[in-house]
Amino acid sequence: MRDLIYLLWVDLRLKVMIMVMMLFVSWRCVLGLENINPIFFDEGLSHLFGEANLIRSPDDRSVRLLLDKYTGSGFISSNMYQHGFFSSLIKLPGANTAGLVVAFYTSNGDVFVKNHDELDIEFLGNVEGKPWRFQTNMYGNGSTNRGREERYRLWFDPSKEFHRYSILWNPTKIIFWVDDVPIREIIRKEEMKGDYPQKPMSLYATIWDASSWATSGGKFGVDYTFSPFVSEFKDIALDGCNVSDSFPNNNNNNTVGYNYINCSASDQDLMTSDYSTINSKQGAAMRRFRERYMYYSYCYDTVRYAVPPPECVVLTAEKDRFRDTGRLKFGGSHTKVHRARKRRKRNRSTPVVSADQ
Repeated sequence: MRDLIYLLWVDLRLKVMIMVMMLFVSWRCVLGLENINPIFFDEGLSHLFGEANLIRSPDDRSVRLLLDKYTGSGFISSNMYQHGFFSSLIKLPGANTAGLVVAFYTSNGDVFVKNHDELDIEFLGNVEGKPWRFQTNMYGNGSTNRGREERYRLWFDPSKEFHRYSILWNPTKIIFWVDDVPIREIIRKEEMKGDYPQKPMSLYATIWDASSWATSGGKFGVDYTFSPFVSEFKDIALDGCNVSDSFPNNNNNNTVGYNYINCSASDQDLMTSDYSTINSKQGAAMRRFRERYMYYSYCYDTVRYAVPPPECVVLTAEKDRFRDTGRLKFGGSHTKVHRARKRRKRNRSTPVVSADQ
């Protein structure tokens, strides 16, 4: 009898181990992550500000960023990268998050003060009971007066569980990803000139008080009775051409000679990896996402840009849903969002947006 129980126990353990391994492999295969190894915090990241509000896990694989009435917090990559793939599993604060911004982005603003480059994913908090929103943006060569922001909703609650957010930046394109769904692709055009980011950048993650603009244009600010607000980052991946060692004296503030760094091998990897190519299923998922959840695009903001910037791909079916301010017409995809939410409540096993659809 004991032998039988022992054999059953061994069999159960083997089945559990196999299931765990299958789940691990399937997770690693999303966006070609089998080629990217998440790093330890000490491997490639360092404290940026709000040291007491940055809490690292015992295994050094994850970090919590807190905002309280005294300060926010943030971290930065230890190195600068000439192109790269930057990715993290992120979980956002819940409850009343009005006035709050959680950002995952690349920038070189501390080095190239007057002509910096930047790629943003910024999560914008909301009043209790209303969902998080987020925006993506691109700046090149200090072109902050020519921002290229888009704003969206999500098809899930980002405060309930972790989701992976990623930025691909290579010499020919930029792709923003949410899990396995590409939500925005920017193809480099010659006419963009310096507006396309071309200088080495660092990775940043921050949480901070943006009461002046983040929620309803500043109508609702941060309510610190709900603090501390906690955002969590884990399994952070950095893949690209590390150029920091090529700066004289390893000083990122000395930018002499960065143009002469040979990143051809790294760039080739970044241009041929799975996450640099949008297949047909992912392309369909991106179209569904943009149809249902994008509520502002600079490409359709004719008040701001009489002529769309050169990288814009203007789709007639998409353009018809927007006013000349780049915002949705009344009853646009808002109605579709509400219908999608009702369908999701009826059948929660079916994702609203997925590259598997």
